[in-house]
Amino acid sequence: MLIFRQLFDPQSSTYTYLLGDGASRSAVLIDPVFEQVRRDAALIGELGLKLTATLETHVHADHVTGASLVKQRTGAKIMVAKAGGAVGADRYLVQDDVIAFGGRRLLVRATPGHTGGCLTYVLDDSSMAFTGDCLLIRGSGRTDFQQGDPTAMFRSVREQIFALPADCLLYPAHDYRGLTVTSVAEERRFNPRLGGDIAVGDFAGYMKNLRLAHPKLLDVAVPANLRCGQPEIAEGERFEVGADPVWAPLRYSFAGVWEIDPHGLEELQGPVQILDVREVEEFTGPLGHIEGAVLIPLGELAARVDELRRDRPIVAVCRAGSRSAQATAILHQAGFGKVANLNGGMLRWRTEGHPVEGGSA
Repeated sequence: MLIFRQLFDPQSSTYTYLLGDGASRSAVLIDPVFEQVRRDAALIGELGLKLTATLETHVHADHVTGASLVKQRTGAKIMVAKAGGAVGADRYLVQDDVIAFGGRRLLVRATPGHTGGCLTYVLDDSSMAFTGDCLLIRGSGRTDFQQGDPTAMFRSVREQIFALPADCLLYPAHDYRGLTVTSVAEERRFNPRLGGDIAVGDFAGYMKNLRLAHPKLLDVAVPANLRCGQPEIAEGERFEVGADPVWAPLRYSFAGVWEIDPHGLEELQGPVQILDVREVEEFTGPLGHIEGAVLIPLGELAARVDELRRDRPIVAVCRAGSRSAQATAILHQAGFGKVANLNGGMLRWRTEGHPVEGGSA
């Protein structure tokens, strides 16, 4: 079974793709975004996958890749196009290379045109391909910088992508209209730049007259991506996307919530506020409550946040962890920084044998 997830970065309209082999749990990540590495790592962890490699479709000009940061966190090898000119990768890819993840394979096709080093990755059964910025949904990448060449792009699309089976699904690196996937048959027929009977001269003339503004992050993203996303920092230093909390053993969930498990909460050293957001009858009901917990029902929390201390971390608690996750969002909006959700709530707390006040035996 193939595990497949399409992820999105709204700031740059970039798609990141996670592919995993269900049997071996080995996985690869295509076009990771620096600011989304924490999100991606959370999903990989929750799915029980082992990330073996990050793959770049090209040297991006609109965002910084997360490849180096992902490698720092997971050990995944960085793979980029040999023709792209980037340094610091573990493997440099060329036409017809094969990338294995468990029992599955991605086949490399060189598709220059948007940049001189663009790649398309084709799944082993040709059911899907990842086209980067070479072929977009009803469009194409621009060709006016980074060794762009409309003639090369026309050949890449016609010879390497349109030559795939008609029902092969195509996944681009970007879309700015909310579209997610297309197919070879659709683009052959409906792509206004590259489909139908359009000739190379028609396409080249169209592309040379687009007159697009350069990407806002061009001067930052390209140099960083030529280092595989490694920021320019002093030798021996490490880099992160923001600092992970150090006040408690927290885990970042794919839902975007910092969580602590019951054992971690019980072992915490130093003062922490336990915020119970259940209703009064639940607080005094069969599950009981954690010693010292402050009761503020979720529906009242936004209006009562000033009852909580801002100089101490807060762990939110409810019956099973859902309402308390919403409570952490309310607290963040109110300016509280050190906030976490108790994973599993009072149900898990009691099941694991942690002490409670009140409740049934």
